[in-house]
Amino acid sequence: MFIDKLIESIKEKNNPTVVGLDPKIEYVPSFIKEKAFKEFGVTLKGAAQAIIQFNKQLVDAVYDQVPAVKPQLAYYEMYGIEGMIAFDETCRYARGKGLLVIADGKRNDIGTTAEAYSRAFLGETVLADGIKQKAFDADALTVSPYLGIDGIKPFIDDCDKHEKGIFVLVKTSNKSSGQLQDLVTQDCRSIYEIMASYVNEWGKNVRGQYGYSSVGAVVGATYPNQAKLLRSIMKHAYILVPGYGAQGGTARDCVNNFNSDGLGAIVNASRSIMCAYMSDNWKNLYSEDKFAEAARAEVIRMKEDLNSALAGYR
Repeated sequence: MFIDKLIESIKEKNNPTVVGLDPKIEYVPSFIKEKAFKEFGVTLKGAAQAIIQFNKQLVDAVYDQVPAVKPQLAYYEMYGIEGMIAFDETCRYARGKGLLVIADGKRNDIGTTAEAYSRAFLGETVLADGIKQKAFDADALTVSPYLGIDGIKPFIDDCDKHEKGIFVLVKTSNKSSGQLQDLVTQDCRSIYEIMASYVNEWGKNVRGQYGYSSVGAVVGATYPNQAKLLRSIMKHAYILVPGYGAQGGTARDCVNNFNSDGLGAIVNASRSIMCAYMSDNWKNLYSEDKFAEAARAEVIRMKEDLNSALAGYR
């Protein structure tokens, strides 16, 4: 099961973190951009080729430290077809290095369309009688639940059939999330509490050997008080925690998403790792051509920061 693979990698590397690969061309060091633009022109293809090289060097620098990477699809889609080629190549390269890949696409739609999304990222696409092929073949996918179970069930079915995982949006890290997610219903529960209950129920048939489900949840680091309540509701869900680092979340903000066994959550950081070479913490130690070393240093710093907070929490 996906969730067992994730937990085993977290335990092996003693690191409950995931590196978000959310590239913009302006994040890419100039020497990589200039080479790509010289070869392919200042075009979408040139940008995408630069991003591929950027991502590969980041993966090379951190694959032995982290269990997974999380490429955000929007950052590839904005470069068109060439960007999606970069996404695909990034995923293949990361998996070749032994990393799990969480595609952050927040996909969902009515049942048949949700099925097509699930086939694209988790399952297989039918080409002819008896002939199927994997498209992007991610290990897990983020999904939006607001169409109800008929928009979620195809993903759950593929989690079971293909040993994949999903992370369902429950309480997101953005400031305006409360406009909908914090609304209180007639039974005095918020929307995010109800959604957490659904996640707990939806995942009951895809639990692994550690007691956790391959149907997980997304809960932002920027809402630590809500996380404590949600952890108590979703007893078997693994929680993907965005918002650490550039969005303002701290290690102490993240700990309420974990259980007393130190498991139960994985924390994402994107810009703070990809752009570490530009940050105040590392720019005096690492020049632009050492961007990958700066990213590795930030990954190790984050790992130590989070493990220290978890030790104090336990």
